[in-house]
Amino acid sequence: MGRYDLRPLHVHQEATQLLQTRRLRRQPPWYHVVRAVPPTQALVRTLPVQHQTPKAAATRKPSKMFRPLPIVYPEDRLRREFFADHPWELARPRMVLEDDGKDWQRRGGSELRQPGQGVSGENVVQRQMWLMTNGEGMTAAKAYDQARQEFYAIRHQEDVERRVAKEEALATGAYFGKGYLQIGMELEDKEFEQWKEWVYSEAENRQQASIDSVWTGATDPESDEAAVDPDGHAVEGGTE
Repeated sequence: MGRYDLRPLHVHQEATQLLQTRRLRRQPPWYHVVRAVPPTQALVRTLPVQHQTPKAAATRKPSKMFRPLPIVYPEDRLRREFFADHPWELARPRMVLEDDGKDWQRRGGSELRQPGQGVSGENVVQRQMWLMTNGEGMTAAKAYDQARQEFYAIRHQEDVERRVAKEEALATGAYFGKGYLQIGMELEDKEFEQWKEWVYSEAENRQQASIDSVWTGATDPESDEAAVDPDGHAVEGGTE
């Protein structure tokens, strides 16, 4: 600790040695007090942490001890595969509310269509998982094909039911308004009519410009370019 040992328990000893060698002529006021009550902590204050210069040591990577482990379920891979093949199933509305929170006890993967629940991609995932677990030697690909076939059959049945219900309603005088195809065709017809009006106006403007050029003697560069064929020969209405 330098020239003098200023640790708490050695302060009195250092002072005694200085008095014996007459390097210290008189006793300090605290001499007998320190002898009776030895200090238990350092007499020299240490620098605060914020005043110490940081060491240029290599930074250590943060420990992974407190990082949460990834939670992975077997259904995650099946769910990712199904929605990658059927992305529009995510756009279908779903009912996520439960009455008593015990739907998992009444529903399983033994059947694709569950009571009180609409068919969705989650039913296909649960059905595939059930086939892989309870099926005899059924691989993930075979279980996926079987679950998809059942899913497509239910979707086709729902589509037929909707069409029949709409036809029955129309037969009894119901009116559902314009469909998406009819609205799209009307928008296309509207744009086509606007384009025809623009074409007619452009044709009239060019015709009027050509008539004006005859009386004024000026030539329209666009009409001259149009009067020359790709071989460079003038056609009817142009000048050679």
